[in-house]
Amino acid sequence: MSASPTETHLEHTIFSAQLDDPRAQPLLAALAVEYTERYGDRFGGTEKEMLRYPAAEFMAPTGSLLLLLHENLTIAGGALRQYSSDTAEFKRIWTHRDFRRRGLASAVLTALEDQARRLGYSKVYLTTGPRQPEAVGLYLRTGYAPQFDLEADPEAIGHLPFTKDLAAG
Repeated sequence: MSASPTETHLEHTIFSAQLDDPRAQPLLAALAVEYTERYGDRFGGTEKEMLRYPAAEFMAPTGSLLLLLHENLTIAGGALRQYSSDTAEFKRIWTHRDFRRRGLASAVLTALEDQARRLGYSKVYLTTGPRQPEAVGLYLRTGYAPQFDLEADPEAIGHLPFTKDLAAG
């Protein structure tokens, strides 16, 4: 029996892709909409943010893009790039609005961490925006250490950085 979007557990496949893969376009398009809705022109605008890094940085041997598919629909994903020689930076972690609150972002994080280890990284660095409290909660629940004062106003901080030691995870 196939899982429906309202069920907590969804059968899915995670695979590696490139940014120009047609299956990556739903993730990128939805991220652009979400960033625009949440931030408008803050941080230089959505287009600047989405084009900040060349596509090659998300490809082997130092990067990766992972997509999570359910019944051929891209429902979640994330990417990693080299931040330093031993640290991967996670970017573009996203879950389709109709499939949120089902553990898919945690599945993407786990897959990204596994991929980072395979690529030889021992640490992770990532940031989220001040208007994404659900992302902050996810990172705190999954062992990421905030590199900012959790009691401070997130709007005053801007990008909220987190780190994680992969060897400890």
